[in-house]
Amino acid sequence: MQANTTRGFLWSDVETRTLLNIWGEQDIQVALDGNFRNSFVYRDVSRRLGAMGFERTPEQCRVRIKSLKRQYLLAKEGNLRNNGQYHKICKFYDTMERILSNRPALDPQELMDGGAGGEEAVDGLEEDDEDAQDAYSESTAECPLPAETEVKLEYPTVPISIPVKVTVGNNSSSVKPHNSSQSASNLSATRPKRPRKRRANFPMEKLMEQFLEQSSQAEESFYRMEEQRLQAEDRRREAEHARELHMLQMLGQMFSSISSARPCSSAATTSKTVPPARSPVFSNASPSCTRGQSGHLRRPSPPTDCFARQSQLLNPDPQALVFERYYSLGSKSHRDMDDDLLSLVKSTVPPLTSKKHKGQDGRIGIIGGCQDYTGAPYFAAISALKVGADLSHVFCTKDAATVIKSYSPELIVHPVLDSPNAVEEIEKWLPRLHGLVVGPGLGREDFLLKTAKEVIEKSKARDIPIVIDADGLWLVTQQPSVIQGYQKGILTPNFMEFTRLYEALHHEPMDNSDRQRSVMQLSVAMGNLTLVLKGEQDIITDGSRVILCSIEGSGRRCGGQGDLLSGSMGVLAHWAHAASAAGMIRSINPSAVAAFGACSLTRQCNSQAFQQHGRSTTTSDMIQEIGSAFKKLFES
Repeated sequence: MQANTTRGFLWSDVETRTLLNIWGEQDIQVALDGNFRNSFVYRDVSRRLGAMGFERTPEQCRVRIKSLKRQYLLAKEGNLRNNGQYHKICKFYDTMERILSNRPALDPQELMDGGAGGEEAVDGLEEDDEDAQDAYSESTAECPLPAETEVKLEYPTVPISIPVKVTVGNNSSSVKPHNSSQSASNLSATRPKRPRKRRANFPMEKLMEQFLEQSSQAEESFYRMEEQRLQAEDRRREAEHARELHMLQMLGQMFSSISSARPCSSAATTSKTVPPARSPVFSNASPSCTRGQSGHLRRPSPPTDCFARQSQLLNPDPQALVFERYYSLGSKSHRDMDDDLLSLVKSTVPPLTSKKHKGQDGRIGIIGGCQDYTGAPYFAAISALKVGADLSHVFCTKDAATVIKSYSPELIVHPVLDSPNAVEEIEKWLPRLHGLVVGPGLGREDFLLKTAKEVIEKSKARDIPIVIDADGLWLVTQQPSVIQGYQKGILTPNFMEFTRLYEALHHEPMDNSDRQRSVMQLSVAMGNLTLVLKGEQDIITDGSRVILCSIEGSGRRCGGQGDLLSGSMGVLAHWAHAASAAGMIRSINPSAVAAFGACSLTRQCNSQAFQQHGRSTTTSDMIQEIGSAFKKLFES
């Protein structure tokens, strides 16, 4: 549920080293050396940096490289003059030295003494301090240094007597010309020497100090302007979103008034012959029909089946069209929408009776858990039990099994994930499972991903609901066809995982200005698969409609919350599809109902745990709140 935070201007060491690794590659350096315009090079650097999980613009990459170059040059000058005591000025000195040592560069001291045009060219060259700094900055830029410097030499037009030294053998004599033609010929033969203008009184340290000061001022100015631009862009988007929401609410109210007027008019015409009956009003009616005082659904008699009345409400008749507009246009506030969607989730929760046996309310399997990650599969499995599943199985590697077993005795742990016949061992348990969660603590080892892929294929053949999260999404990014088009599949990416998956399928950057549209596009590309983009508001879609979960959580984002979400979603997906098979849900995707219920439950647990523990809230604290949060949302 957390978004990338690299939007600002502070670069971490990991980001900087990743940037230098990309920028120092041979093809990047060749492109920079061979082109005067290099904006396309930094666009490629920014794209490759984003693929590694760091969101940076091409301009930010270019400014960071220039800043590192300045630090490197200052540190290098310190090495030459003071035996390396300034080596700490540049933190990445060794990396920059390795990259820039293969590129042509101009010695700053040589820049002060003279140009590339020779000793005579310096005699006629007059430049101020700013020109020297510009020439020095050009020597370290991406543009190649010109081969020589043009210097215009002017001589007096009147004939003057110029002594010319002529050397013959080992003897030399001085000759004075007598006329202008002779002086012109001597000038062409030997160029006069004039006093050389040197900057002996302007040390290199002072020049570098002025140069770095001006550069830092320019960089600070750029940062301020960029921050102001981003703030203005955020304000513009918020205003645009508010206008669109207001317009959609007005449209929704108009449709609601039209739909409510239609049954009233029909009732008026038939009131003389037929007793007035109560017509369903979707702005107030709840799709879950009647509930008992305890919050559980009562088992009705066949003549007066409440589920039959519910199916009448959700049949694809004109009223059902109003129901669909209700969710797509937002005719009421977000809170009212959440309440009605929660009513749908309540209708899928099985009642607790003494006539049931163990395992009837759900047996959930977790595919994940390796030597490095043992907490994630535990959080997912224990959350499934806390929500209401009867049994929870964890299929992990041998190294992780003992650790996970020590966390809780309620879990059934199978150390088979890294065995040679792992698929056969897991397939034996698939007929007993009602839902599968793939990814928590799975890792990215090739043999583990291959096993997870084959298990997903076997589960699809048995029509088992599948929730894919964490490292399972890495597998889907590499091979989208493994889950593409499976209507009982649910993906739960965070922002970075969603960006990688979107770019893998569309081969273009994602449009951050309209995330709901991007989520729908990806869902359609995946065969109308149910997607849950975790964030400030959880965006849920099956490609045909968008549902926002805006139940208040907290600002605390601790590791493991996504595992709680995926584990609870595995249970709710089983319940929702079972209710759909019984005819209780018809006009909305059961996977979307389960996703909304799991998102609401996770946010409620986060809110309750934060009220007690504040900043020290952890996922273990949230798991302790599952019981009370579930009762408040689905049994009150």
